[in-house]
Amino acid sequence: MKIIFHEKFYTSDYAMDPAASAGRIKSIMNIISNNPDYSIKKPEPASKEDILRAHTESHFNYIKGRSLLFEMASLAAGGAILAAEEAYEGTPTFALIRPPGHHASANSSWGFCFFNNMSISLLRLYSENKIQSAFILDFDLHTGDGNINILKNRSDGFKVSILNPDGSTNQQYLEEVERYMGKLKNIDIFAASAGFDQGIDDWGGLLYPEDYTRLGDLMKDYSEKLCEGRRFALMEGGYNHDVLGKNVDSFLQGFK
Repeated sequence: MKIIFHEKFYTSDYAMDPAASAGRIKSIMNIISNNPDYSIKKPEPASKEDILRAHTESHFNYIKGRSLLFEMASLAAGGAILAAEEAYEGTPTFALIRPPGHHASANSSWGFCFFNNMSISLLRLYSENKIQSAFILDFDLHTGDGNINILKNRSDGFKVSILNPDGSTNQQYLEEVERYMGKLKNIDIFAASAGFDQGIDDWGGLLYPEDYTRLGDLMKDYSEKLCEGRRFALMEGGYNHDVLGKNVDSFLQGFK
């Protein structure tokens, strides 16, 4: 399994928000970096062409006006593209990137997000005629409105199904995910907007580490049934550094 990571993601002064906080990425790398099951691959920044598939020129220029933020956001988008490309070739891949992206729409952004990493990565594959459809499981605490705004109801023929589970108990949550996946058809790739702020010891207070493993299991099982196992996940939320690494690793144990 591949982990997409660049040491620049340790940078914490590109913004003043919980996703940019010092120690957040290190809390994850401290756990996963020494696991022999994972190999790390460095990304390159996304090109302007890649970013403009998901965003307007005015939004691109707005982010470009803050040089360090632009560097980080472009590198995160590039990490998402690399994860998608690796997944398309058959390697399950997790992109440990920041800033996150699922709240970034074509001409706006909020929620610690700046470029929509998921949209940029999937639209790259679509532009290369590699995929015609995708499924996104967005298990962040907060609904990824940017994913929905950019990828749903497109006029170019690209079909994207998105699930933001909302079960009020962890069991209901997992049942909703499995029920939805069981109805999917004609999917070319599975992707996860992997936010860990729904964790029992994080903001959402709902999911236990074993629940994240189950989400990973479901991504693996249904991607193998529907699209030869093509699957990737992108880091979104998760803010309790004491448990974040364990929750990420728990997901990866099922996902790999």
